[in-house]
Amino acid sequence: MTSEFVRFQSSPQFDNRWLRELPTDPVAENIPRSVAAAVSSIVTPRRAGNPQLVAYAREVADSLGFSEADCESEAFAQVFSGNALLEGMQPYATAYGGHQFGHWAGQLGDGRAINLGELHNAVGEHWTLQLKGAGTTPYSRGADGLAVLRSSVREFLCSEAMYHLGVPTTRALSLVLTGDRVERDMFYDGNRQWEPGAVVCRVAPSFTRFGHFQLPAARQDHELLKRLLDFTLETDFPELGEPGPDTYIRWLRQVAESTAEMVAHWMRVGFVHGVMNTDNMSVLGLTIDYGPYGWLEGYDPDWTPNTTDAEGRRYRFGAQPQVALWNLAQLANALHPLIGAVEPLQAVMEHYRHVYQRCWERDMASKLGLLDWRDETDAALVATLQQALRQSETDMTIFYRRLADFDPLWDQDTDERDSSQLIAPVAGAFYQSPGFEAEHAMADWLRRYRERLLQDRVLNGTDDVSRRALMNRTNPKYVLRNYLAQQAIDRATEGDFSEIHHLQSLLRRPYDEQPEEEARYFALRPEWARHKAGCSMLSCSS
Repeated sequence: MTSEFVRFQSSPQFDNRWLRELPTDPVAENIPRSVAAAVSSIVTPRRAGNPQLVAYAREVADSLGFSEADCESEAFAQVFSGNALLEGMQPYATAYGGHQFGHWAGQLGDGRAINLGELHNAVGEHWTLQLKGAGTTPYSRGADGLAVLRSSVREFLCSEAMYHLGVPTTRALSLVLTGDRVERDMFYDGNRQWEPGAVVCRVAPSFTRFGHFQLPAARQDHELLKRLLDFTLETDFPELGEPGPDTYIRWLRQVAESTAEMVAHWMRVGFVHGVMNTDNMSVLGLTIDYGPYGWLEGYDPDWTPNTTDAEGRRYRFGAQPQVALWNLAQLANALHPLIGAVEPLQAVMEHYRHVYQRCWERDMASKLGLLDWRDETDAALVATLQQALRQSETDMTIFYRRLADFDPLWDQDTDERDSSQLIAPVAGAFYQSPGFEAEHAMADWLRRYRERLLQDRVLNGTDDVSRRALMNRTNPKYVLRNYLAQQAIDRATEGDFSEIHHLQSLLRRPYDEQPEEEARYFALRPEWARHKAGCSMLSCSS
């Protein structure tokens, strides 16, 4: 069925380079199948029964050149549910492979994502618009290609929350209810239920993934591999120069740098991706595919938000930097046929380690209010802190934000503070009163931290006001905790979208104090949410 065409008040221009320059599957049916010698298939989104706009991101719309009138029109809901197209849109899904939980999975592809087209805005930027949950594609692998409201709310809110946290990410333009019901087994326990269907429109310069290169490499289709890589260089990395082995290495090096920067930001804010398969890694260094994710609440480097990963914990918080390196190695393996040498690829992997370490040190220094990182003191200082945080269940977000209130300027000779006095500024971060050993471990660390702050004051001339400002622009006050998202989902399921809009507004300013929001949103996770469905760990079910 062909989608109808509608118009907006604005006149967006589409330049669909991917379809124009790269080979497309000649079969024009949305039937799951193996697709060879092509990187995409033409598809038609499934028609939604009764589209209803739930929310949109004004800043994203502005970047695309869509007016407020466009976004609030009936045509907008029709386009971004998949029912209609703007002139120039050409919907398609792309083919890629990937390693899932460390195992090669073969062809994967856009199983429930459909690219509407590549918009060329007024300042020369290209933005790919992608619907998630708009129906089957050749890559759906027997699934229905649809999404439900709960996963769509989480994707919409998290994409925008991450952007405002300063984390590289894809964006979300809109969240639209389809008016249809979708059957899902949320816990994979045989209890299938009907849920409201929804579609999110995701936006990025491109959605090219590590897996796009892995699939032709695995099939030994080196001609297609080279064609795709050359296209990627031309469109997304033109500054690197003409294609060739040396440029390919420079490209991989840049991908490694942006990946290191992205993961360092995850670690800075306590974000856990949950599904770091190679097909969920962007070559632009953007966080992509918000499935089972979460923020650390009780500080635990071994925590994963993904029930599928509960036993192996491959994608736990503390493993993310190493997993990213492993994924980069798989991308390097895919490029080897075009480069013909192992040594430069190994050098890129070592470069990733160096860049990540530099980013992590920068961020940890800023989290602690230090102007620079001094390895001779700060590596041990951070390691000791991480041990102390684990001795009593300590909320990561609240702890670091409250740490800015710690006052190092007292006369130690005349003001001998006991442990309870020392930890008072951060006491609100504990889920229960710390025991004797935990309290003293934290107090001992704070004494060491005080000495380091005073050293920084002498060496760099920092003052307490600037220290607190640095910490408060590094450590967010508000993050999208899973239980907050679930509360918004519960209300939306009943037809009340107000909490989605409220969280959207709150998370636009995650570093601001927003005192009117503090009691509800800058708070420890309630005990009732510890094990409640959707409030802690999540399944891959959508």
